[in-house]
Order: sequence, then C-alpha cells, then structure tokens
Amino acid sequence: MCPTEAVEARAGWPPLPGAYTVLRYQASVAVCTLTDEELARRLVSAASAHLAIVGTLQTENLGIERLMLNVLANPHIRFLLVCGSDSRQQIGHLPGHSLVALSRSGLDGGTRIIGAAGKRPVLRNLSPAAVEHFRRTVEVTDLIGIAQVETILDAVQECADRYPGPAQPFEAKRVIATCAGYLPRQMVSDPVGYFVVYPDRARGLLSLEHYQNNGVLDRLFEGKTAAEVYTPAIEQGLVSRLDHAAYLGRELARAEQALRSGQPYVQDAAPEQRADQVLAGCGCSSSCGGEHR
Repeated sequence: MCPTEAVEARAGWPPLPGAYTVLRYQASVAVCTLTDEELARRLVSAASAHLAIVGTLQTENLGIERLMLNVLANPHIRFLLVCGSDSRQQIGHLPGHSLVALSRSGLDGGTRIIGAAGKRPVLRNLSPAAVEHFRRTVEVTDLIGIAQVETILDAVQECADRYPGPAQPFEAKRVIATCAGYLPRQMVSDPVGYFVVYPDRARGLLSLEHYQNNGVLDRLFEGKTAAEVYTPAIEQGLVSRLDHAAYLGRELARAEQALRSGQPYVQDAAPEQRADQVLAGCGCSSSCGGEHR
C-alpha cells in the first residue's frame, strides 16, 4: 500500500461493530490501545501505511471475542499490538493482560483463558478452532503501559518488515443473522397500570406517578435519578410487561437528562418536539387517554 493512498474502509469488514477506526484492509498490523481513547486518536492521525485498524478494548470476555472475530475476518492482519493502559483502575477488568495470555497459552480446554488475571476471562462465543487459528496466524506484541506514539509506530514498522503474507482465511461456521427492528402494531396496556413521569425542577427530583387503569393514582415515587424511582416501582410489582419496563426506562432516562440539562421534557415526545407540538395521548397505556397531558 502506498503511504499517500486515501484512508478507506473495505465494505463488509469488519463484520462486527466496535470502538475502532478502519484504515487499510490490506495492511498487516492492528493496534489495540485498551482503555486509552486519546492514544487511539493520535495513532489514527499518524496514518501509518501499515495500520489496518486501531481501536480500544474494555472487557476481557465479550470485548476480546469481538476483537478476535474482526481480526480473523481480515487475513492480511498478521500482527496485533496491545498498548495503552489496562483497565483495572477504571472498571476492574484486565483485557490487555487477558488478550496477551490468550495468545501465549490459549484456553484451558473449556472457555477460560489460561493465566489470565482478569475478573471473567471467559470466551463463550468463540470456537476452539477460531482461538487456535488466531494464535497461529496473528502475532500479539505486549506493549501494555506504553502510550508514546513514536514507540508504537516503530513497533508497527518492525512488524510490517516481517510480514509473511496473508494468512489462510478463517471461515466462521457460526453465523448470527441480523433481525430488523420494528415497532408494535398496537399498544397493549399493562394490566397493573401506567406511569406518569415528571421532572420536578424546583426540587431537583424526578416524580413517578403510578395510576391504576381506571385512572386512580395509587403510588408516588421521588428520587434524584431514574434508578431511584424505577427500582421501588419494580420491586412493588407495578410493571408486569417487558415492553412497559423498556418504555419506563426510556422515559425516565429522558426525564433525568432533561432535569440535569434544563431542557424541556414531555412524556412520549420525540427529542426534537416541543411541549406545544405534542398531541394528547401518552402511549404508556391505551386506557390512560393521555389525561396527564
């Protein structure tokens, strides 16, 4: 690849979404900066001709699985540099240490990474064949703790100089089909009742009112965060449908954000709608009639 060629992502790769930037499909080196997002941005800006992809990694299980599947989907990637800060101090995991341990020792015959010190270094969504193909075809270099762009780019160049050519492509046998999202054809009332969400700006609190389906108010919850009001509501058995629980979480998150930011909040309104643009009808229950509007 010519160093002056425009940075471009290949359609169809990587197969899985994640916190990464694609540079060149036919480049031979991938870089994982662990929790250091700023380091990832600086490496992308350097635009080395040998970098295929640069991204971060937060967990030693699902995160590693996604990273490996994306790397395996590109046979040109033969080197993976692991750099930046591991995440023990931030969230209690050690994905960098676990990834290096995996490359060195593999799995224990089951799904656990041998020698990994992370909290849950277990890979349940990768076949043994995928793990062994990764270990056989991708050389992992431990640069954990290093955040100097020049040092990392020197390591990238050293790897590129030893490029043995593309590996034999790995064909994953397990394919998860994408399910297109959709909306329900009609609203279904929760037999337990419905909620009205109100941000009380004067007191800096969220108010969550629960009504029986005949319109009688029977509960009132107050708290500073969404979790503080939906937790007792759930524990008291006031949500019996999963779609109602999802709706309640969405509206409380919107109300909490509005309370913090000072932006207006109207229950069921799209973010760009103003209160005076919203018609009656809350959608939280077909029996409430939108009377709280």
